[in-house]
Amino acid sequence: MIPLSDAQRVVWDAMRRLEIVAVDHREASGMVLAEDVVAGEDVPPFDNSAVDGYAVRAEDVTTAPTELQVIDTVAAGRASTKTLGAGEAMRIMTGAPIPHGATAVVMVEDSEKLGDDRVRLTATAQPGAAIREAGSDVKHGDTVFRAGSVLNAASIGVLASINAQRVHVVRRARVALLSTGDELVTDGSELAPGQIRESNLTMLDAIIRATGCDVVNLGIVSDDESELERVFTEVASDVDAFVTSGGVSMGDYDVVKAVLSKIAEMHWMQMAIKPAKPFAFGMLRAKDGRGVPVFGLPGNPVSSMISYELLARPALRMMMGHAQPERMTVRAIADVPLKRKRDGKEHFMRVVGHFGDDGRLHVRDSGPQGSHQLAATALANGVARVPDGDGLPAGADVEVFLLD
Repeated sequence: MIPLSDAQRVVWDAMRRLEIVAVDHREASGMVLAEDVVAGEDVPPFDNSAVDGYAVRAEDVTTAPTELQVIDTVAAGRASTKTLGAGEAMRIMTGAPIPHGATAVVMVEDSEKLGDDRVRLTATAQPGAAIREAGSDVKHGDTVFRAGSVLNAASIGVLASINAQRVHVVRRARVALLSTGDELVTDGSELAPGQIRESNLTMLDAIIRATGCDVVNLGIVSDDESELERVFTEVASDVDAFVTSGGVSMGDYDVVKAVLSKIAEMHWMQMAIKPAKPFAFGMLRAKDGRGVPVFGLPGNPVSSMISYELLARPALRMMMGHAQPERMTVRAIADVPLKRKRDGKEHFMRVVGHFGDDGRLHVRDSGPQGSHQLAATALANGVARVPDGDGLPAGADVEVFLLD
């Protein structure tokens, strides 16, 4: 067995960043910027009202109550052609341009309407009150985002606000996903003796998409070496990586293992961890000369998920330009004993965590920890790293990486 860190080094050292592409900003969520984004416009582009109320001259409302003449109404998307004079006010809506002559806005809650053209204001206002100045969010020429930033939903909104229609990003990885197994049933039909329902590919499809990749789901390929070799070699030119499920244990004879051993430069690993001890990684040479990474995950569903999280997910994120490819890790407190047996392996236990009144994350196991027991894993929001030994007592510190 080898340490997890050695396996990670083999995989991660082989990763190469994908090329840079220009995409519509609406398609860029979750992607990594390859160039700085500089604002070409002020945001907001003009002084506007932060509230519904009355635009006034601050010197006219130094005492309250004050009565003023209402000379116009300004709605969002409309600018008044009038200039505010002494003793005058304009009804104004949130987001509407501040009219000429106005230096403050009094909220509508602090007003009493006295007919169609007069208002009594029951509050004073300092100059600039409730006015959002042009450029108060972003100024023309500001570097809004640096290269290497990961674009999130708010980022996309900012890009729209500064009219950055297209941005340069590291493109998404295109990942082929497949498995073999005549025993796997996908059509909902009744199970025959020895058959099981497919779940790994369904899970992995979702988790790879959540990583930010595009998935080419090849489904279940027949247990035929020539057919599987054809699929690998034909698809390799159209994808950036393969993820397979099953057939990576030392004693297995599996068509995936047989084919990959022939057409790719593979590392068949036994890692000192539980679950997910077996793992395979290699490079398949595509027709265009590129080396296409192949991540061979074990067949048990929990093992498949954990090995993906520890090795494949960070590798794919490296390909897509992420500077911090691994999950966020925190020091948590075990609220219950995290029991295990000595076996020379580091255990990755699925846990449910919550933040306590002390501001720290508190965790407990999510249920049965068998490598086939996906239902309990589905309840987890974190994975605890429990070192070799007899486990950890309640109250002990434990390292946890957080899941989505």
